Amino acid sequence: MRRRFVSHNLGWMIVAMILTANLMVGARLYQAEADASPQEDAYESIHLMTTVIQHIRSYYVDQEMTSYNDLIQGALAGMLQSLDAHSQFMDSDMYSDMKDDTSGQFGGLGVVISMRDNVLTVIAPMEGTPGFEAGLLPGDKIIEIETESTERMSLEDAIKRLRGPVDTPVTIKVLRPDTQEVKDFTIIRAEIEVASVKGAEIIEDGIGYVRITQFNTPTANDLQAALEDLEAQGMRALILDLRDNPGGLLNAAIEVSQKFLKRGDLVVYTQGRDPRQKQQFRAGGRAHYTDLPMAILINRGSASASEIVAGALQDHRRAILVGEKTFGKGSVQSVIGLDDGSAIRLTTAKYYTPSEKVIHERGIAPQIEVPVDPTDWRRVREFQARPAGALPDAEFGNEPPVDVQLERALDVLKGVMVFEVRRNGQSSKLMALK
Repeated sequence: MRRRFVSHNLGWMIVAMILTANLMVGARLYQAEADASPQEDAYESIHLMTTVIQHIRSYYVDQEMTSYNDLIQGALAGMLQSLDAHSQFMDSDMYSDMKDDTSGQFGGLGVVISMRDNVLTVIAPMEGTPGFEAGLLPGDKIIEIETESTERMSLEDAIKRLRGPVDTPVTIKVLRPDTQEVKDFTIIRAEIEVASVKGAEIIEDGIGYVRITQFNTPTANDLQAALEDLEAQGMRALILDLRDNPGGLLNAAIEVSQKFLKRGDLVVYTQGRDPRQKQQFRAGGRAHYTDLPMAILINRGSASASEIVAGALQDHRRAILVGEKTFGKGSVQSVIGLDDGSAIRLTTAKYYTPSEKVIHERGIAPQIEVPVDPTDWRRVREFQARPAGALPDAEFGNEPPVDVQLERALDVLKGVMVFEVRRNGQSSKLMALK
């Protein structure tokens, strides 16, 4: 009996020792975290917030605006918006609308917008849409929507105001930074359906040209069909035009990139706060054009998925980038649902190119910079937007406007092709000598 008692006590002593050791380790970890961030005192900060809420409830002039629910939701909205332009608190109605938007159709302007220097900015108007037809340009600053200032308006709130029933008007006021001109636009909303792959043709000397206007589900398949058609026509080099392409689906960007890379090549990766959450996306697929000389056209209207493609092909030395620096939109947002039906949209990671260049707010710089006056670029885009086979008109006549960026890309590829011919000819001579 005594042995059993001693054994029983010994077991409890071991358990106690283990618990004590765990508590000591936990205390050390807590102390290390506290030492690293001595200014962080959660309880003190929460006490400050509750004190302010009580003062508002007690003294604010309009009592009907001081319910706990209104004040807390207002605080959450301000908290998320203070982080960056893409983080947001969504109440239950907004969250429901967001889920509907991802699956339904809507009327809009065909303009992709973002925040740049805390100002609502046009990334690019999509070709053939109401925003494009009205004359909006990349870089335009939207300063009013329906006479309401956008100064304190969140990005999602602005998008919601710009959308609406098809065939209804919306009026916006725009500041054009290049000229400092302020203009009013009244634009009729429409259902937005834009083909993502356009203009496939052989320009000259076996140099093919394809324009991608956005990245959506059918983009990769449509591009493959265009490439096969150009191959049948004797394509020996390719110009991929991503100018004014505001982006789209990540999967579409990866599927397009991998056509010009080797299997297993890194296309892009995301990195969040925790290094263990690094996520890599590599080239797969079956059809690969790894030996095709390429130039990619980019400008300040190229964003998001366009920057992923341009950055990947530049880093792997598969394409020469020609044009202007891209927009710089490369952050990842996660939507986290909350118990009461609301949600937060939180920036949790950023996109990086294979060589570890961050895209967000920095953009992708071309190897060959070719700036273009916005008015000249507008004329080029209007000419591109004409229906296939359209007859000459009074505005353009028989001579299309000169696309200086495209001309430069052609010159670059011609030089590359001459070099390839000479190198291959030299290789053939060496083989003959052997």
